[in-house]
Amino acid sequence: MAVSLGVRISGLLVVGAVAVAVAAFGGDGSDTPDGGGGGSTVVTVGPSDEAQAHTAPASPTPHQSPAGEASATVPQDTPTHTHRSTQAPSATPTNKPLLTPSWLPPGPVSPNSDPTPDPSSVYDQLRDPGQCRAALSSIPPTSADPEWRLLRALASACLAVQGQGGSWDTATKEYAALTGKADTCKGRAAYAVLGGLLDFHRQHPSATVRLKASSGGAPACSYRVAGVAPADAEPGDVVDVDLRGTYFDPAELLRFGSVLIGGRQVPVPPVLKSAAGDELVLSVVVPPLDDYTKKADVVVRYGAAEARLPDVLTVGSPAVLPSPDASSGTPEGMFSLGPLPAHLPGAQPAAGLRVP
Repeated sequence: MAVSLGVRISGLLVVGAVAVAVAAFGGDGSDTPDGGGGGSTVVTVGPSDEAQAHTAPASPTPHQSPAGEASATVPQDTPTHTHRSTQAPSATPTNKPLLTPSWLPPGPVSPNSDPTPDPSSVYDQLRDPGQCRAALSSIPPTSADPEWRLLRALASACLAVQGQGGSWDTATKEYAALTGKADTCKGRAAYAVLGGLLDFHRQHPSATVRLKASSGGAPACSYRVAGVAPADAEPGDVVDVDLRGTYFDPAELLRFGSVLIGGRQVPVPPVLKSAAGDELVLSVVVPPLDDYTKKADVVVRYGAAEARLPDVLTVGSPAVLPSPDASSGTPEGMFSLGPLPAHLPGAQPAAGLRVP
């Protein structure tokens, strides 16, 4: 009985050992091609590899790049793990400040020699966004002039965007009605800024911002002499000076401005021949010069505003009349320019000129 019991125990031990070996090397069959198991790794060991089955596996051979260099990096599209969250990514709050609309560029500032407001000087006042209400009060409320209407709409939008009153409806209607009617450099700049304010209001209907005066940057106007005609003249002749980019009241230029040809001021005040927006044509009388051997510069000044076109006008030397007899009292070498043009009212000859 004792022997039989010992044999049975030994048999059980042998069977158990075999079962342990099978479990260690073959698993439970659930990961075999026919099994329906999960994801545990299947290790297959051949009869001659029994000694290697209990050692650490060798490092895998690096993947060779087309150039033959080993690549140890993971491709960018290779996932680093297989876990995927089922939760939606949390939205990051974006509290970005609103961009303040651009404001008026420099004019430059008009000399404005008289106290009467004009569109150019009111533009200069509006360059300070804190003066929009004061500027609005100086604009004629019923004027149909496009420049005044545009500045009135801009001042109103300036107040509205800063939450200080104004009227978006007025600004919108005037902007649409004045399309293509801004014909001065300051007027075109004002129209562009008004359009920017309206775009801002459409994107942020309930927002208000504090406008800031622009510093530096390109000016709205480029004041210059565009040409002189004709290109050849003599003292006493009338030439036309074409001005562009004027940023002041033309009437002030005629009263307070000056024109120089070859460094000499013209003998009579200039006369406005034509005006279209910021383009003016002045008619001026050519003065006698000190030097007729070189072409003359033409300069138009008004306050700090100066436009110059160098070497543009050839002024011929006047003919010298025969010396008169002593009874005439005329200095030798004096010449006559003839009557000044009739369209120059109140013309007075320059010193040294004799007008019959």
